[in-house]
Amino acid sequence: MGKQRRVIPGFGLTLGYTVIYLSLLVLIPLGVLLLKTTSLSFEQFWQIATADRVLASYRVSFFSALSAALINSVFGLVVAWVLVRFSFPGKRVLDMLVDLPFALPTAVAGISLTAVFAQNGWIGQYLEAWGIKVAFTPLGVVVALIFIGIPFVVRTVQPVLAEIDKQVEEAAATLGASAWQTFRRVIFPQLFPALLTGFSLAFARSLGEYGSVVFISGNMPMKTEITPLIIMTKLEQFDYTGATAIATVMLAASFVLLLFINLLQWRCSKHQLPY
Repeated sequence: MGKQRRVIPGFGLTLGYTVIYLSLLVLIPLGVLLLKTTSLSFEQFWQIATADRVLASYRVSFFSALSAALINSVFGLVVAWVLVRFSFPGKRVLDMLVDLPFALPTAVAGISLTAVFAQNGWIGQYLEAWGIKVAFTPLGVVVALIFIGIPFVVRTVQPVLAEIDKQVEEAAATLGASAWQTFRRVIFPQLFPALLTGFSLAFARSLGEYGSVVFISGNMPMKTEITPLIIMTKLEQFDYTGATAIATVMLAASFVLLLFINLLQWRCSKHQLPY
């Protein structure tokens, strides 16, 4: 028998290029970040990473990112369902608008959201009448993160939902299952891994977001200040070691959370979840 032909020609070359590419853009920068942090003693690192202002920014960043990702998981699923299962005038336009946060500069998004949700804004003036303040509050941070994160959920769930065979739903209906039972026991288990992926992407994107948040948050220390802003402030003050120390904490926390989500995805792919 002849030599087995590889599916991908030049696998050794492409693998080498992949390793070099990821090393230059991911591994080496992260390695330099960790190396820079080692110039600090543990006491210095701990003092910088656990300062009151920094701890407050952790709470704002992680809570806002988590809240926005959870909200996007719910409403992103709804948007994907509408785009896949229904036909209506303007569907293509709505589908195009989903990708708008990808193309729109984050600073422009922040300014636009601030103008809309300010006390005298188009929406903010009506919310103000109900005693709801969005701009320059933690709620404004969540709104900005929802805006930039929802495309990740929609574009992750949409193709999976389109591939689900409707005959399976019809079979469940003929067996007496209600619409809710069909969704919960037939559709959702197939969507859950993709939905979890969209959640993790939206969460990771929100955690590091800067441009769209700094305008609408007001950047009030101990209240609406996010961790990326503190890192930028320290860089502007040439405090590189302090910036890298805080960045290392964010990196470690993000890695642990994403690792947990990936393990959960792997578990879902191996075992059927009890619904």
